[in-house]
Amino acid sequence: MAELATADGLICGVDEAGRGPLAGPVFAAAVILDPHRPVTGLADSKKLTARRREELAARIREQALAWSVAAASRDEIDTLNILRATLLAMQRAVERLHVKPTAVLVDGLHCPVLACPVRAVVRGDASIAQIAAASILAKTARDEEMLRLHSRFPHYGFDRHKGYPTAAHIEALRIHGVSEVHRLSYAPVRRLLTGR
Repeated sequence: MAELATADGLICGVDEAGRGPLAGPVFAAAVILDPHRPVTGLADSKKLTARRREELAARIREQALAWSVAAASRDEIDTLNILRATLLAMQRAVERLHVKPTAVLVDGLHCPVLACPVRAVVRGDASIAQIAAASILAKTARDEEMLRLHSRFPHYGFDRHKGYPTAAHIEALRIHGVSEVHRLSYAPVRRLLTGR
C-alpha cells in the first residue's frame, strides 16, 4: 500500500463510515501519517476483523502526525441527504486537524469543499495508506457510537448489525417502531412510517 508524500509530507487521507445504515450518524476521519513513525498493516477497514481494526486504530492515534474524527447527525442526514451530510462530516474532520495538510485525498467519487487542494480517489482505502488509516478510524468510531446507541435502544440489535438494513433490523423496526436515531429519509424507515 502506497503512502503518498509531498516535500513536506502533509498529505491527508479522508474516508467515511456509515452511509448505508438506517440509523445513527455518518462518521468521517482525516489522517496525516508521520513518515518517521509508519503504521504497518494498514488496509481497507472492511477487510479487517473488528479486533484488528481496534489494534490499528490505537496505533494510528498514537503514531500519526495528526488525526481527527467527525460526524454528521441523523437530523443532518435527513435534512441534507446522505451524500451532502457525508461531505460535511469530512469537511469537519479536516478542519479539526491541528496540523494543516498540504493536500487531501478522499476515498470515493466526491470531495468536500476545503481550503486546500483535494482529490477523490476511487478505492483509495485499498491503495493509499493515509486513506486506509482514515477508513479504520471512521469505522471504529462509528462502531463505538452504535454500541453506545445499543445501550439506549437494545431491542434493535445495533451491537450486531451497527444499523445496517439486515432482516433482523427490519423485523425489529416492524415490532418496535422507529426510534429517534433512525434515518427518516431512508426508504425502509419511511415505508414503516407511512404504513406502506
